Amino acid sequence: MPLSPSPLLRRLRKLTSLFPSNWCLAFLVALDGYAFMHPVLREVQAREYSFWLALDNWQEIMQVVGLLEIPRLVLGVGLQVIALGLILKARIAWAFSLVLLIGVGTFAILGDSGHAGLGIYTLVLILALMAYWRRFDRASVMAGSLFALVSVLSLLIYAVFGTLYLGDEFNPPVHDAGTALYFSIVSMSTVGYGDITPHSGAARLFTASIIILGITVFATSVSAIAGPVIGGNLKRLVKGRFSTAMRKNHIIIAGATPLALSVYDGLRRRGDEVTVIVPAGVPQEYPATADLIEGDPSSVEVLRAAGVTRARYVLALRDDDAENAFIVLATQEATAGQGAKTVALVNTSKHLEKIRRVRPDMVFSVQLLGAELLARAINGEPLDSQAITDLFFAKAGPAAAEPA
Repeated sequence: MPLSPSPLLRRLRKLTSLFPSNWCLAFLVALDGYAFMHPVLREVQAREYSFWLALDNWQEIMQVVGLLEIPRLVLGVGLQVIALGLILKARIAWAFSLVLLIGVGTFAILGDSGHAGLGIYTLVLILALMAYWRRFDRASVMAGSLFALVSVLSLLIYAVFGTLYLGDEFNPPVHDAGTALYFSIVSMSTVGYGDITPHSGAARLFTASIIILGITVFATSVSAIAGPVIGGNLKRLVKGRFSTAMRKNHIIIAGATPLALSVYDGLRRRGDEVTVIVPAGVPQEYPATADLIEGDPSSVEVLRAAGVTRARYVLALRDDDAENAFIVLATQEATAGQGAKTVALVNTSKHLEKIRRVRPDMVFSVQLLGAELLARAINGEPLDSQAITDLFFAKAGPAAAEPA
């Protein structure tokens, strides 16, 4: 007899059901970012507002805060912003979080004011993100935009503060934030007007780093935003252009009823190729990987687009008997009676004879099947495989011709 889970395990399962893993990881990542930049915030809060107003230039501010604290602030804010992407289960946010966390962990352990506790916490968080990597499988425009925003802002902060710190090493010197912002944007975009030039080795290397990072960030940001859009359009284009040519010996299901979904699942489990036709605007719950065509299944053109001339069966499984009859007629017209066999669903038993008049190869009535099975079970009549087959599919051959 299997052991029942312990109360603690049941509580943990209940807690994880209330708080999804991606939300928990996003909170922990944001908390890590806050803990990492907390020394900078504490330094700012420790001084009065009048002290900061008394500073004359940006160099004095950086001397008070410390130049090496700027990356700490950028990484901390970046982790808090990218946590929003983890909530969206975005793969790019997951990858970007790993990169930022590696930087935070390295800085926390090897920095002058080393924080071993924060470094260990960051390492554990990296392992947790790697363990739950399957949860982050989405590629969205929103997540790509978030990644682009964080990347551009981080690079811009780095470029502006670095330019102000090395201000005297440019020609002309840069001492105000507006000029530093202008030079940063010009360098990041690789425009290079030449009105401000570095004249020392450190300034040249710094400018080169802005150019290289600018090219990298802009290229990555464009791919992160445009990738999901182009990928989705390309997928629809390939699916629309080439699926028709690959459809052969398949089964066409017309409809999105619960019966149609169950039949689709059963056929796919058996390895059959299935093409689904659903009218535009009709809600459907087929998987995203289904070979699905939106259109009128009683249209000859739509059936031909679904490869009806090379199909084995056409299953008319809509919830309207008249529509199922029209699908059978359209299939007969598209194949000239030489192609796929037709199966028509009868939702109302009184329409059975009307459906038979269009001569589908098989007629399927859930109501008649259930009634006959119940009657046979009550009377003790045997139910062999042939009897079940005859009940399931009332053949519509010459014997089922229209009565005189």
